[in-house]
Amino acid sequence: MESDVNHVERFRSLMAFEPVDRLPMIEWAGWWDKTATRWRAEGLPAELPDAAAIREHLGLDPYRQLWIRPRHWSCPGPKSHGAGLLTDTRSYDELLPYLYPEPAFDPEAIAAWAEPHERGDLVVWLTLEGFFWYPRTLFGIEPHFYAFYDQADLMHRMNQDLVDFNLRALDEFCRIVTPEFMTFAEDMSYNHGPMLSKPAFDEFVGPYYRQMIPELTRRGIVPFVDSDGDVTDPIAWFGEVGVEGILPLERMAGVDVARIRTVHPRWKMIGAFDKTVMKHGEAAMRREFERLLPVACQGGFIPSVDHQTPPDVSLDTYRVYVSLLREYCERAAS
Repeated sequence: MESDVNHVERFRSLMAFEPVDRLPMIEWAGWWDKTATRWRAEGLPAELPDAAAIREHLGLDPYRQLWIRPRHWSCPGPKSHGAGLLTDTRSYDELLPYLYPEPAFDPEAIAAWAEPHERGDLVVWLTLEGFFWYPRTLFGIEPHFYAFYDQADLMHRMNQDLVDFNLRALDEFCRIVTPEFMTFAEDMSYNHGPMLSKPAFDEFVGPYYRQMIPELTRRGIVPFVDSDGDVTDPIAWFGEVGVEGILPLERMAGVDVARIRTVHPRWKMIGAFDKTVMKHGEAAMRREFERLLPVACQGGFIPSVDHQTPPDVSLDTYRVYVSLLREYCERAAS
């Protein structure tokens, strides 16, 4: 039976390593479009309008996320995946009319979240773009790496402009509702570790986090980083600049939450459940939850699929996953 603790109270208590009635049940990444298409063919109601409605229909806890992008909707797109939008300071100046929109988002859409959030019925999550991610979206993947050496002044200018935009957007958002946590979109690692060195992080990324984090913690917002790949080493780097947690902790990249918790005992985590085991059924999923349970019992960790649930997982199998998730979220709190 569900307790009197509301969703916001539960989330805040868990992230403070305080006792909870159960862990939050969050599917942070949603589903591939092919996954949702399969599930609708298997009986998922077609009238469910979005991922939030699907989550709640399947018995997961309600939350809402807004990703505030520093580009106007009319900003030109890259010619291909991974391509850039600019090459130098002049082309950055030419792109500026499409960047840092005002207002940063539609306030009327967010206003609908305020009342259920105030009641504790809705956890709110804000995403802002980070200081490795954002220059990459403008330079393109390969030119971004060269830019650390060839366009250092422009990299710093971009990231200072991004700090200024993010702080303004944060203030606009918090006038309506203050989120429980936020993520910086970074994707700074791949399956063998970070894509930049610690000195490069300290010069080009860390200074801008140091400007952002105090404004988040002052408001009681837990700062997370969202990075795929093996994040084991960069966790310490992010900790130095005030970040408190990370997701999604991809198992296929070798991430081990038990090791992270041993080295960083107060580090907060969301994710870590190996999505590739789901298709193998209940016994395989139960083994994966057993792997995560010791860390889940320590607080500050929400088990969740470590990226989007793939389309090889049937609707019935996913319902089994949700049932097991509830069981282990309760066990972790007992």
